[in-house]
Amino acid sequence: MSYTKANVGQGDEKAPGMYFLREALDCENLGFTVIDAEAGWTGMEHDHGDGDHEEVYYLVEGTATIEIEGSEVSMDAGDAVRVAPEASRTLSASESSTFVVVGAP
Repeated sequence: MSYTKANVGQGDEKAPGMYFLREALDCENLGFTVIDAEAGWTGMEHDHGDGDHEEVYYLVEGTATIEIEGSEVSMDAGDAVRVAPEASRTLSASESSTFVVVGAP
C-alpha cells in the first residue's frame, strides 16, 4: 500500500497528552508526535545528537516557549521552529496548547 492512515488516538501515549505516531503510521525514518499540553506543562530537556535527528516543532494552537541551548524562543499559533540534532531543547506551554513535532535523521 502506498499510504498509511492513523488517528492520534492510535498513537503510543508516551506521557499524558503526548502521542507518538511513528509506528501507527508505519514510518521508517520520520518521527511524528502530537502533544496536547495543559497550561504550565513543561517537557523534558533533551537532544538527539546521538541519532543525528533534527526536529521541527509546530504550534497548532496556544502559546509556548522552546528553550534551545539557553535561548528562549517564543512561539505563537502557526509558528514552526527547527532544532539541530545536537542542540539541547526544552518545550513548555504557558496555556493549553497543541503541538505537532516531526523529526528525522
